[in-house]
Amino acid sequence: MKTPILNTPPTLWERACSRWVQRGVSDVPSCLHREQAHSYMGTVCALALAVSLAGCAGLPDQRLANEALKRGDTATAAANYQQLADLGYSEAQVGLADLQVDSHDPAQMKQAEATYRAAASVSPRAQARLGRLLVAKPGATEAEHHEAEGLLKKAAAAGEGNTLIPLAMLYLQYPHSFPNVDAQKQISQWRAEGKPEAGLAQVLLYRTQGTYDQHLDDVEKICKAAINTTDICYVELATVYQKKAQPEQQAELIKQLQAAHSRGTVSAQRVDSVARVLADPTLGKTDEKTAQSLLEPIAPGYPASWVTLAQLLYDFPELGDVDQMMKYLDNGRAADQPRAELLLGKLYYEGKMVPADAKVAEEHFQKAVGREVAADYYLGQIYRRGYLGKVYPQKALDHLLTAARNGQNSADFAIAQLFSQGKGTKPDPLSAYVFSQLAKAQNTPQATELAQTLEAQLPPAQLAEAQRLLKQEQATRGALSQNTPQLQALQEDGEESL
Repeated sequence: MKTPILNTPPTLWERACSRWVQRGVSDVPSCLHREQAHSYMGTVCALALAVSLAGCAGLPDQRLANEALKRGDTATAAANYQQLADLGYSEAQVGLADLQVDSHDPAQMKQAEATYRAAASVSPRAQARLGRLLVAKPGATEAEHHEAEGLLKKAAAAGEGNTLIPLAMLYLQYPHSFPNVDAQKQISQWRAEGKPEAGLAQVLLYRTQGTYDQHLDDVEKICKAAINTTDICYVELATVYQKKAQPEQQAELIKQLQAAHSRGTVSAQRVDSVARVLADPTLGKTDEKTAQSLLEPIAPGYPASWVTLAQLLYDFPELGDVDQMMKYLDNGRAADQPRAELLLGKLYYEGKMVPADAKVAEEHFQKAVGREVAADYYLGQIYRRGYLGKVYPQKALDHLLTAARNGQNSADFAIAQLFSQGKGTKPDPLSAYVFSQLAKAQNTPQATELAQTLEAQLPPAQLAEAQRLLKQEQATRGALSQNTPQLQALQEDGEESL
């Protein structure tokens, strides 16, 4: 009989092997011990170890999946996560669901919810992710709102981060589901308790309630204190300094940002976001040249910035010519950036810097559909306005309604025009009223005037029915009208990669 290589009794070794498998890759002995384990335990334990020692033989490996995700290789990440998820690894299930959420595809989002649920019984991380998904879920029921609250609180108690901000968002977005919760009092209590996320929850409240400009000093104080641990604060501070017209403080912040990025403590995504702040004319005097200097070094490693650079030239033509813009967009398209298709579509839709061509614009917008909300809006406008030779009312309505329900306020005004003007379709005064009232959120003279005109034209009986339809449409919209990129960034901040 062959003498065992290890002196550990087989039953104890088998138990140890099982424990290593359950704990994951980081707790398993190195690959150098694999032959010893194999020769002693035989096929059963060797197979178990093979699953855990994935890097040794090209088997599914969560570490490799995580690294692939960090460098943007979602295909490799998904393949490894899927295999490990099928074996029941909760953290891999969470990683797979995260990729499904990032796709923004409705079917994938539904699958992500199911995947999170499968892991939520044993994983606080899955509880937090599922809670956040339910907070952002359009048309979520009141029961789902309360489920989200419970999941987020449970995850927070287990030490998971990024739970207070979605909780605050839940209370702010659905006050009717939580009549006994005062969001400001809750956030003040969190701040008094010294909870790390409480300050950003306060910033979120300011943004949501439209009082951000009245609290610039508080936002600055919050983010100065948190900037070393919460890099979204670079974006918030850049916004504050832009609004307060403080170029010296802005310049110092940019130096700090560049140094942090060089050290690897701030992502290229955050640098890109700060550059967008500098180029945003609604925030104050722009600094487009500094924005360009921030973007050019990071674009080769962060392809989304190629599109941001192209947008910069679109908004500030003096920074470059159309050939340079097209080069940026080609780089973005090569990296499968849907914003590149969207911007190309806009160029041909508007005839800006290139000859207007509705057919070419349509082709680019269609490539961005499902990933960029504005693509549906522009397609709807092409079909509504008859840019392809005739009006396509149903196609126009389908795309515009999708855009409107995903937060594109200008789409409501276009739908109201479609139903009120009756171009290519029969006028529908009730529907025109509904969407004209929703379009008032744009706060433009044209939207307000159209809403008032259409309301005056309806007799009392029809007006009552139109108001009922308005409430019905409002009920289907789960997203806040103020669901800006800044709010999304605040909700996502603090997210750890698996």
